[in-house]
Amino acid sequence: MIQSVIPVGLAGLEQSLLLWMIAMIRPGAAFIAAPIFGAPQVPVQLRLIIALATGVPSAGLSGLALPPEGIVSVAGVLMIISEVVIGIAIGFAVQTGFAATLIAGEAISNAMGIGFAAMANPMTGQSSPAIGQFLSMLATFLFLASNGHLMLVQTIVESYATMAPGQSWLSTAALLGLAKLGSSMFAAGIAIALPVGFAMVLVQIVMGMVARSAPALNLFSVGMPAALLAGVVLLAMATPVLSDSIMAAMDGSLKAAQEVARGR
Repeated sequence: MIQSVIPVGLAGLEQSLLLWMIAMIRPGAAFIAAPIFGAPQVPVQLRLIIALATGVPSAGLSGLALPPEGIVSVAGVLMIISEVVIGIAIGFAVQTGFAATLIAGEAISNAMGIGFAAMANPMTGQSSPAIGQFLSMLATFLFLASNGHLMLVQTIVESYATMAPGQSWLSTAALLGLAKLGSSMFAAGIAIALPVGFAMVLVQIVMGMVARSAPALNLFSVGMPAALLAGVVLLAMATPVLSDSIMAAMDGSLKAAQEVARGR
């Protein structure tokens, strides 16, 4: 009697909603770990809509199906865990490119003597050095201008072709590649900071020579403003070079995300 009043079109509604939920897990986890999408300023509702629009068509093409035992089973839990791990790995790979800019900001700020000057970073919600904040904003503009956000979505979509939901896990090589990515991004951060940081080291050497030649001179009252002024001028002059290095770091992180999406 009850089934007679239920419309035929709603007969499989529960299963369809479960499939949509599974399809949203991978892109949702990737957007939480990825830059820009995972920023605290991005509403959760917007992330859910983008995850739904990305995951449902992609999972449909990959032949997504619920385990025969149901979602509340060992197979269902393992499917959810694998989707979360794959999504977080893809987003984390892209996030490392932005982490390189924060490392560069730390190095430049310490060389300028303003490592104590911190600002709230809207991307992470944590405080970061002022120079790191500037480089992070520059990286955000470059990421959006180069369609990095679209490449991230494309990488998530392509991952369904190589790693169908519930049928594959991240390989050991992919996990090892993520571990090695951290060291390469540290080197990228140092490379970004090298033009300004090396020049600031020379400025500090000159200040040390001046202090030795004129011991009565108050080095703190003269050296810090000089280092700060030199750092600002050098930062303005080296911004085009820094932009190229930041783009190279983000390109490497996007390629690493693509390798993760291929299961390698």
